[in-house]
Amino acid sequence: MTTSPPAASGAALVLFSGGQDSGTCLAWALDRYDRVETIGFFYGQRHAVELECRAPLRAAIAGLRPWRATLGADTMLDISAALATLGATAMTAEIEIETTEAGLPNTFVPGRNLLFLTYAAALAYRRGIGTLVGGMCETDYSGYPDCRNTTMQAMQLALSLGLDRAVTVETPLMYRDKAATWELAAELGGAALVEALRTGSHSCYRGERATLHDWGYGCGTCPACELRAAGWQRWRAARADFVDGA
Repeated sequence: MTTSPPAASGAALVLFSGGQDSGTCLAWALDRYDRVETIGFFYGQRHAVELECRAPLRAAIAGLRPWRATLGADTMLDISAALATLGATAMTAEIEIETTEAGLPNTFVPGRNLLFLTYAAALAYRRGIGTLVGGMCETDYSGYPDCRNTTMQAMQLALSLGLDRAVTVETPLMYRDKAATWELAAELGGAALVEALRTGSHSCYRGERATLHDWGYGCGTCPACELRAAGWQRWRAARADFVDGA
């Protein structure tokens, strides 16, 4: 009978999409853990261009500090078929982005983060990793219920019980607005990390990467772009002393 290795105290698995938040979380994890692996998901997202950003952004972040030796394997999972059978959203189909009767943007993919964490925990179990790191946030966000801290706490308990092994779900951005997320990046990796995230990460729900704004690529009008742009502007206004490229 084969068994999985015991969870390593110095290891973490980062849910890494190629976006600003998950990129910041990757740097955060690399700064704290002895071994860091990443996992990404294709779920039929219309902004699948984010997946093209993953490898170069991952490499750029790892090269900014003595992190290259810390960064381990990357795993990509295709769960698009399963989610497609449950219905389309503005995140997974060419549907106009709007607010639903429930008060949520129709970019909400029901259960997405719950599935992500379940798959990530299963991989972490096999890899002997006890900590999952995700960019979920309930400060500057679109109101998704599966981004709330109470949801993360419940998932941490459920995963620990279901795997009969302690699972820790770390969400370093949970109470940071987007301005504070840019500031965290500056603290972790200076101007080089900020620039890597600004130009190398992707957040735009429409998958637009033709126009580079001061805050990064995007359409500029979807909820993700608006949050990212507003956070950048607040952060730059507060950090007049920050020198680009320093």
